[in-house]
Amino acid sequence: MILLVPEVGQALVDATTLDVHCAGAESNVALYLADLGRSVAWVSRVGADPWGERIVRELSTSGVHTGYVADDAGAATGVFFKEAVAGATRVHYYRRGSAASRLTPDDLQGVPVEQARAVHVSGITPAISSSAAATARRLFERGREAGVLCSFDVNYRSGLWPVDRAATALREMVDTADLIFVGRDEAELLWGTTHASSVRSHLGSGHDLVVKDAAVGATLFLRDSDQPHFVGAPAVEVVEAVGAGDAFAAGYLAGWLAGDPPAEVLSLAHRVAALALGSTADHVDARALRSERSGGRA
Repeated sequence: MILLVPEVGQALVDATTLDVHCAGAESNVALYLADLGRSVAWVSRVGADPWGERIVRELSTSGVHTGYVADDAGAATGVFFKEAVAGATRVHYYRRGSAASRLTPDDLQGVPVEQARAVHVSGITPAISSSAAATARRLFERGREAGVLCSFDVNYRSGLWPVDRAATALREMVDTADLIFVGRDEAELLWGTTHASSVRSHLGSGHDLVVKDAAVGATLFLRDSDQPHFVGAPAVEVVEAVGAGDAFAAGYLAGWLAGDPPAEVLSLAHRVAALALGSTADHVDARALRSERSGGRA
């Protein structure tokens, strides 16, 4: 999608100028992974319009493979707005009927899922349409058949669907994933859990689970193990929080792909998320972290 945002502290109703950014959960993850030196492709649809052209150009220039992105002449590129006022962020979506919402499993034809080490989907994709939900499920089916890690970020957005419908649909995606990211607060809203261990009890032990607890830190439960790995979040001056979860997921996946131990994986995830927390943009250039990594690994 395209993100339009006024200055921090300014309400949209009063804004006279807006900054333009590319945004969207899976594309954010792809951009951060490219920053961290990973080979990554993004599969989606954009409108055959200037906004779609801008998104594809920015991702491609940043090192994301965009050869599996379709131009849809029958629908517009999705747009949303953010405003950060008085310490709270409000998001306004204009994506009903957007090009991305017209994704279908046919869009996965020709995508070499079996050659990947991991595939990643967020809970926003099944929220935007039934055909997009079917596409996400098919992606995971192909991933599981090929032994590819299926990564899922719950990423519940109340502006896209009601909590009762989301709780069931997102749980179905969780049950087909190998790696799950979920916020402690969103898990409580969706499933009534209250802390990291209760989230693990509710979702089961058949997958790796990362429970994020905002400024407190993140807890990792590895598959079939009851031993938690906790790493506290670094102190960060938060400008705006939307997009930080995507950055966290990308940092985690980069560390996992590099074969890092759990504590280092979580630490890298926190460091990438900290970049996003300090900006109103959904993606902040993270290439400096690549050079800081021991031996240049990312």
